[in-house]
Amino acid sequence: MLPRSLGTAARRLGLAAAPARSRACSASAARRPCPPSDGEEAGEDGLPPTSHAPEPEERRRPRRGEHRREFSFITTAARDHSVLTRQLLDSRHDTIDEVGAEHDPFSELKARFMDFKQRNYVENFSNYQSLAQQQTPKFMVVACADSRVCPTRILGFQPGEAFTVRNVANLVPPYEHGGSETSAALEFAVNTLQVENVLVVGHSRCGGIQALMSMKDDSTSGSFIKNWVSIGKSARLSTKAAAGNLNFEMQCTHCEKESINSSLLNLLTYPWIEKRVNEGTLNLHGGYYNFVDCTFEKWTLVYRKGLEGGSKYAIKNRSSWS
Repeated sequence: MLPRSLGTAARRLGLAAAPARSRACSASAARRPCPPSDGEEAGEDGLPPTSHAPEPEERRRPRRGEHRREFSFITTAARDHSVLTRQLLDSRHDTIDEVGAEHDPFSELKARFMDFKQRNYVENFSNYQSLAQQQTPKFMVVACADSRVCPTRILGFQPGEAFTVRNVANLVPPYEHGGSETSAALEFAVNTLQVENVLVVGHSRCGGIQALMSMKDDSTSGSFIKNWVSIGKSARLSTKAAAGNLNFEMQCTHCEKESINSSLLNLLTYPWIEKRVNEGTLNLHGGYYNFVDCTFEKWTLVYRKGLEGGSKYAIKNRSSWS
């Protein structure tokens, strides 16, 4: 429904692509040159020859129909994925086989799925039917996207037990950071599902933490990874202060745990999380998985005013599983 309504809205606003050449060339023509019309020869840059340099961007007046090209692209993309969705819904539509069975990366996954269906779904049919109606997980898990540290595999979560979000370096941005996939997942898990526990799981040899520790203090980068891991700069600074005399690998190990605690404190910047923690209906936990020797550490964050030493934070129930 979304692609159709989007296209309808565009047509009502008169934003469909115009056939004329003057409307086909948009403000993005410098990036995607229009083909020359009949009788014109394209230059080396793909543009028709001209006797003068292009106008500076700040001086050039918008041409008629410039914004229509952008909306035309949106409606075209919407129409394209709408066609794909209709093909998925049409059971009579033939599929296209381009990969031979011997090279199909999904052949083993299919076998695993069928095994899962027989051993889990069929044998626990009533449980899966209940889960189809609703979910009531007790845990919200924030874990790293690293392929070696699947929290469901490591901790044995069963379907319906843990609402999970995974990102690079298992970071929780502060509330002031604004919207993100992680903050949206937290909002849904805490406010809608009303989970009782939030568990942030870090791990050994984390590439995201290595990227964080490798950053320069004054570095600016267009890298999505560096922009994301910069959320953990406070953990990096704490690590430099506490373990700056150690080699890089040991600094990263220290920061892997430091960043977990930083994320736990960031959780408390969300008003609805702090409220539930103060009420005693939500607990915040840290976990660290070392896949080198297969050990797991867990701890719980205590948050209340007037703790020993004047701090509002402390660690309790720390244990190591090995």
